[in-house]
Amino acid sequence: MRFHVLATDYDGTLADQGRVGEDVLNKLKEFQVSGRRTILVTGREVKDLISVFPEYKIFDYIVAENGAIIHETATGKDQLLGPEPDPSFVKSLEERGVYPISVGKVIIATWEPHEQAVLEVIKGSGSERQVIFNKGAVMILPPGINKATGLQHLLHHLHLSLHNTVGVGDAENDGALLQAAECAVAVSNALPGLKGLADLVTENAHGKGVMELMDRVIATDLEELDGKMQRHYLELGVLEDGAPFCISPYRSGILLAGASGSGKTTFTISITERLVEQGYQFCLIDPEGDYLQLPGAVVVGDEHVMPSMDQIRDLLRDPGQNLVICALAVPLDERPQFFSRFLTMFHELRKEYGHPHWLLLDEAHHLMPAPAAIVSDRLPDDLNNFIIISTSPHALHPSTLSRAGMVITIGKDATYPIELYCNALKIPMPDGVPILGENEIAVWDRERAQPPYKAKVRLPSQLLQRHKKKYAMGDMSYNSFIFTGAESKQHLVANNLMMFVHLAEGIDADTWMFHLGRKDFSRWFEHTVHDEELAEVGREAERMNEVSASKKHIIDYINQKYTA
Repeated sequence: MRFHVLATDYDGTLADQGRVGEDVLNKLKEFQVSGRRTILVTGREVKDLISVFPEYKIFDYIVAENGAIIHETATGKDQLLGPEPDPSFVKSLEERGVYPISVGKVIIATWEPHEQAVLEVIKGSGSERQVIFNKGAVMILPPGINKATGLQHLLHHLHLSLHNTVGVGDAENDGALLQAAECAVAVSNALPGLKGLADLVTENAHGKGVMELMDRVIATDLEELDGKMQRHYLELGVLEDGAPFCISPYRSGILLAGASGSGKTTFTISITERLVEQGYQFCLIDPEGDYLQLPGAVVVGDEHVMPSMDQIRDLLRDPGQNLVICALAVPLDERPQFFSRFLTMFHELRKEYGHPHWLLLDEAHHLMPAPAAIVSDRLPDDLNNFIIISTSPHALHPSTLSRAGMVITIGKDATYPIELYCNALKIPMPDGVPILGENEIAVWDRERAQPPYKAKVRLPSQLLQRHKKKYAMGDMSYNSFIFTGAESKQHLVANNLMMFVHLAEGIDADTWMFHLGRKDFSRWFEHTVHDEELAEVGREAERMNEVSASKKHIIDYINQKYTA
């Protein structure tokens, strides 16, 4: 289940003319019975909301005052996410003729056309405040508070994630909510600007539109909208035509296969970086200790201490906490049982909270070997968003392999891992498996019945930083650039880019133009330094065909990129 939370606005969305119909209330109860949570997110003050919505306790929590208050309906307790209003500020508004004024626990609100007076009082007060507009209302709040921040605060308290949330609204102050939620929905009566932010605009208005949305979530988990939510896709590389190679953050399993040293670990690190960038929580089981320095993740376990399930569970309940489980201390013959215990706990977490969003299994044949049918039998049918990483796909149980809707191979021989996969499942080999170059992968999307194709992968930023330092100031040894000139009278070795700049600044015009004319610089930048942008700068310099301008063009770029 992808969507565990419905976050809905009140006025103009759930309510029509301030009231919520009985049919809408019944649908909210049905939605909650499906195992999902409902959260009301409103610009109203709590006391005002209760006066018009006596059934407010149908929600366990209300985000009120446009994100400034978290109200727990069972206890009546309010949590303030900002300072209380300054009486002197309110007095200044009154002195400017602003009326009416509503003063909440954090929010101060009035109506148009007083917005100019409000802005002038804010400017004169010397304090930081923001103004949010909503269908004629003028709401004054501390900086950084809106419906999205209030909802995020509550979700964190509940161990839930915005990535498992559908947000629905109708007006200006719902924009932050829709932009933060994984799926953005506008009811049909919403303002045009808000509809432009939405992945879905309901056919019905107000509460009936929210009912329509809840029916769709219950029926399909909004699977049909995935293509409209491509802003969340993970960009992992570039296709041959220059288009990005992306995968949906919510999909069937992936098998990543290749020989030892083929680049599986590097590509996996790149995937985790994309997950961190997008805010998706991942859990990676690391039997060999290859990911102990992985950025953005906590490591549990080491070569001496076996990780505890209680510790793993406690860490994974926080959707912002990525985890590497080091299984070095788990004996090889005990790893299937260890994984079986882990998988039971992991699946329970997913069912309750919707996260961790991704599960990555390195050396998966150690965790789910072919003879261990009991382990593969416990791989839940509804488990998705997982990556099985293996040098030996044939050593995995066929029922595990069959769960992979996409096969990615990496290394010099892209065909062999696919052969092992097909033989294990007793299915025919696909035609046209591509020949791979450096940093390329072969992708076979079985789920979409696509023939294999190749993509050039994004290198992890930590690897790029190491490469950048090496090329800038390290010793490139036999990959150095050598200035020789037309008659090879010189032998000036640039063993890194800083030395290249130093030599280029003093080299004579004839030698420079000799190498420029032969396109030696752009070739070295592209094929040895592996910097396509610098190579393009070199090609631009070659087209200049002039000593001073071409030197300056290359040297300035190197200094800017590699010494900044």
